[in-house]
Amino acid sequence: MLHELRGLILRDLGTLLRELEAYPDSASLWALPDGLPNSGGNLALHLAGNLEHFVGAVLGGTGYRRDREAEFSARGLSREEVIRRVAEVRRSVGAVLERLAEADLERDYPAAVAGVRLRLGDFLAHLAVHLGYHLGQMDYHRRMVARDRTGVGAMAIGQLATARRAK
Repeated sequence: MLHELRGLILRDLGTLLRELEAYPDSASLWALPDGLPNSGGNLALHLAGNLEHFVGAVLGGTGYRRDREAEFSARGLSREEVIRRVAEVRRSVGAVLERLAEADLERDYPAAVAGVRLRLGDFLAHLAVHLGYHLGQMDYHRRMVARDRTGVGAMAIGQLATARRAK
């Protein structure tokens, strides 16, 4: 299951990069239409910070220091800078997950989260679902501010870790 969780998280981080690239410019990434709580830029920074903290820092010992408040309050970074940050997180998270063993999924995640202890496998599944949840929000945000109905190939079944051609 570790191979599959790693593949799912990396697939969706790839989708996040394609979403960012599909914004027509940096200004649209930070647009905040009435009724939406977060811009696409803030969602991207939140996803990057979340994974870099919980996977990179806690599991991988990267030394990353999370500033969750800044994930939601930052404004005006260039689209290219946000893409660069997400690409770095994708490499970092991929490397940490690559070092884990299947048996690690049964042990406890090394830190309490929201006041509870969890098995690592459960928490990695949660992180994957959290990523997908916010990707959907970001997709709608991008389509709304860019007035663009096209998708970016999110949730591609063929990109799952165990996908192979049917006979």
